[in-house]
Amino acid sequence: MKKIIAVVADGFEETELIATVDCLRRLNAGVTIAGLENSELNGAHNITLRADALLDELTPEDFDAIFLPGGLPGATTLYESVAVGCWLSEMARAGKIISAICAAPIVLAKAGLLDGKKFTMYPRFDTYLNGAKYTDAPAEIDGNIVTGKGPGAVYAFAGKLAAALGLEAECRELFKGMFVEL
Repeated sequence: MKKIIAVVADGFEETELIATVDCLRRLNAGVTIAGLENSELNGAHNITLRADALLDELTPEDFDAIFLPGGLPGATTLYESVAVGCWLSEMARAGKIISAICAAPIVLAKAGLLDGKKFTMYPRFDTYLNGAKYTDAPAEIDGNIVTGKGPGAVYAFAGKLAAALGLEAECRELFKGMFVEL
């Protein structure tokens, strides 16, 4: 079973987190929602959920992939986090899957993970990108980096993440049953 950690801070984009986690769990992937600072997480649109664990209770070696949802101020909190930067560095060194959607690719840019990569994100955050250029696609995969544009692209993003995890065929069947057209 593939194991994914979703690192979440208050102000996360609910649709991006919940739909992605839901798709991955339907594909029998083990997804752990890790709160960055607390276990009760408040979304950008006042939806509250409880994390499975706190980030500082977990280790990168136990996961195949990391997922960062967007939303504000969630993405900027992740951007400012030393712990998240350390996790990304460790996951990158190990060649694991690194994914982010909407505003959260700014965190990958800060870690230098988007240099020379094809990626997408919510367009208004280009000041965080240190000159890296993004595409206008709903979702992108380049090597071990998976990115998505925003809430409306969540299924395209989840599909690319599933493909990166080796679950592409299963995801196509899942989306067929869910009436998701890509």
